[in-house]
Amino acid sequence: MKDEGNNIHSVFDELIQKPEKEAFLKQRGKVVWMTGLSGSGKTTLAKHLERQLLEKGYFSKLLDGDNVRAGLNKGLGFSEEDRQENIRRIAEVSKLFSDGGVICINCFVSPTQGIRNMARDIIGADDFLEVYINTPLEECEKRDVKGLYKKARAGEIKDFTGISAPFEAPNAPSIEIKTKDKTIQASGDELFEKLLPFIRIS
Repeated sequence: MKDEGNNIHSVFDELIQKPEKEAFLKQRGKVVWMTGLSGSGKTTLAKHLERQLLEKGYFSKLLDGDNVRAGLNKGLGFSEEDRQENIRRIAEVSKLFSDGGVICINCFVSPTQGIRNMARDIIGADDFLEVYINTPLEECEKRDVKGLYKKARAGEIKDFTGISAPFEAPNAPSIEIKTKDKTIQASGDELFEKLLPFIRIS
């Protein structure tokens, strides 16, 4: 009978490895983990970044709450356990993209350092880029298109990050973008320029 553990390792060893895929794609496979309050501009900037990357010849994949919860995490709710599992699954999928040489752009509030550390541990510190979209709470409330902050203030939404649940800002993010008093274009350009050193193959 075959040693299943050794057999699994041998199969992985036979796969094309990350450096060869990165050389083919002419980029470094990284996970761009964008964190920030609801309304900070994460998804808007991620879409801007995705377009800029494509126009400059970089291949990326964008993950956010909408496309992840529509399929991969469709059965998960918003309990603490389900939120943890949501991030765990996202991190595992992101690692697969990164291992394939793809730049994976993630937009998730992921409000605590603990939950972001879990994602970093799964993905690997070398491939995990913590990007803090730093937008003050009052500015996020002004942009409250969906009315979520208003509902949270009225007590209609429980455990809403920034209102009835804490948000722990990253202590030492790989990249920090302060969006207040900046256009989307300006913030997006800044994000792209700061990301380039991490993904460029010299």
